[in-house]
Amino acid sequence: MSSPLRHYRHRRPFKAAIIVLGGCLWSLGLPALAGENFAPDGHPRVQALIDELAARGLPRDWLVATLSRAEFRQQVLDAMAGAAERQLRWDEYRDIFIKPERIQGGVDFIAANREAFARAEAEYGVPAEIIAAIIGVETFYGRYTGSYKVLDSLATLAFRHPSRGDFFRGELAAFLEISNEQGVDPASLQGSYAGAMGYPQFIPTSYQAYAVDFDADGKRDLWDNPVDAIGSVGNYFARNGWQPGAPIYAEARGPATPPTSIEFNQVRRPYISIAELSEQGIEPASGTAAAGAPVIPLALEVDGGKTRYRLGYENFYVITRYNRSHLYAMAVSELAERIRAAREAGA
Repeated sequence: MSSPLRHYRHRRPFKAAIIVLGGCLWSLGLPALAGENFAPDGHPRVQALIDELAARGLPRDWLVATLSRAEFRQQVLDAMAGAAERQLRWDEYRDIFIKPERIQGGVDFIAANREAFARAEAEYGVPAEIIAAIIGVETFYGRYTGSYKVLDSLATLAFRHPSRGDFFRGELAAFLEISNEQGVDPASLQGSYAGAMGYPQFIPTSYQAYAVDFDADGKRDLWDNPVDAIGSVGNYFARNGWQPGAPIYAEARGPATPPTSIEFNQVRRPYISIAELSEQGIEPASGTAAAGAPVIPLALEVDGGKTRYRLGYENFYVITRYNRSHLYAMAVSELAERIRAAREAGA
């Protein structure tokens, strides 16, 4: 979520794992062998992590036993190195998520957890459909939370990734702290290839920073407890500046070819005024946006080489704190709209 989350984002729907880093691994002086574990004997960096965490109060014997069970996984490095064969157009990306079953799944998920959603909206100011859409896009409401052992993934990335080892070392440390604190077996937990976990796919440092015990059972459980996941997503958004009641985006119109003088689709705080966009022929479709309010200009490529224009507001930017992709934020926004409409139609 990068705020600590995103970070090194756990996945992109349009990425394919096509690059192998075997040569890079050897350049680290640590040969990667299938089935290799990360026992501290012969692994000075593993031993250093154990020393560091033991100094923080984690049981040394437990750390040694746990990290000795972690295994190197080449497929994790392959997935992390995966590059997009091509960037999907907006309509292609959108069609991954805006499907009847995912819309209805959101309606059902809210209905099954009505009290938790109502409380999260009241406490954090984040609409139920936005929280549901995040969980819907991430894991289809908890159906698909990842098939990689988190311990193996994070150990592989912490000690074998050629450039982001320090980042993932921090994630591995956080994961071990969480597992020990909650009394769960680290080797039993599964997630994404980059260590994102549970209903909302928080990476460990985001879990530590934003997860909440929303049902007051004494445990922050994002793996199996949808109530905690709902509250945690609401907390994440509130802590990252969600503006209750404010819009997310507005439709706009503009020229057939996006002006090259404008930086479109930037994942940063709203940075250009509507007045400046107007000078380049881009206008709010409704005419209701304030001329002085900064926006994120969005130029979304669709089928036939056409461009669809939209204007992202501060809340659009907040969604990109969860995943640094304008397409992701747009998909969440549209799924939330569809969930809300379906709920209203069925009321």
